[in-house]
Amino acid sequence: MYAINYAHHNIKIACMQEENKKYTKALGERIRKLRKDRNLTLQNICYKNFIEPSTLSRIEQGTVEAKYVTLIKIAKALNMTLSELVDF
Repeated sequence: MYAINYAHHNIKIACMQEENKKYTKALGERIRKLRKDRNLTLQNICYKNFIEPSTLSRIEQGTVEAKYVTLIKIAKALNMTLSELVDF
């Protein structure tokens, strides 16, 4: 029989989730800054690239994690590669 320290695992999971939130927030802020630096509106990016404006807004606010395919579309709309978008 194996003994599992659930409290320890819960702490590790909570730390990982907190780290994910920080990265999600930072990525959203980067996307918003890049978009505004290029004088693009949410609509400019979204309708040309088949992204819902509400989705991009939530990504920029850091309230949701972007899907891989969505990040590729955002990078394309900003005239950059995905690696350039997430390299910060």
